[in-house]
Amino acid sequence: MGSKVLLIEDDPGVVDIARTYLAHDGHDVLIANDGMEGLRLARESNPDLLVLDLMLPKIDGVEVCRVIREESDVPIVMLTARYGEEDRLAGLDLGADDYITKPYSPRELCARVRAVLRRAARQNGGRHGDVIRHGIIRVDQAQRTAAVGGRQVTLTPTEFRLLVMFVNDPGRTFTRDQIIDRAFGYDFDGFDRTVDAHVSHLRRKLEAGGEPRYIHTVYEVGYRFGAAKTW
Repeated sequence: MGSKVLLIEDDPGVVDIARTYLAHDGHDVLIANDGMEGLRLARESNPDLLVLDLMLPKIDGVEVCRVIREESDVPIVMLTARYGEEDRLAGLDLGADDYITKPYSPRELCARVRAVLRRAARQNGGRHGDVIRHGIIRVDQAQRTAAVGGRQVTLTPTEFRLLVMFVNDPGRTFTRDQIIDRAFGYDFDGFDRTVDAHVSHLRRKLEAGGEPRYIHTVYEVGYRFGAAKTW
């Protein structure tokens, strides 16, 4: 049985094509034509994944994504007609799991939806109930919460997977390919820059309270986790 996908998009042409391809891929597709309707359906229908356009009437996709992330960790694939790197990275910073820039191939949309759903299924099927600690960092996998020195840190699903990976293996240098394999999944079809963006956002959130730097860039290799021993 396919997954339930909520498509929040106001362009009738895009909706028709995306719905056709997603349905052909085996998904049950729900449609919302504005942000307000999208929020209502997201809350009432409990979808397995959202495909969310940034430019929406009534409530834009930025606000929809922000509200959804406060209430749920449902996977989000964001659609954007903007081409600037900062606009694309902003979508990831909002909590989107992936993004596609318009115009796009509907086959690419289906492939990315499948990939994000597989990653979510592997994550949900993983170990739960463990509390991981590293110095003043505390990660509760069952509650999907993280805290630094008692300060709660709000993380996107991807950022949470990254933190679990790092905290479980402090001091190890991970290449970007290893990060993709462990935190994104072998079917991740993004780019190194996407990995860098997620790591950068996680680093900024961990250090927001003035804590020491935990995620270190290893030039031309990847990233290493482990703060200076100040505890």
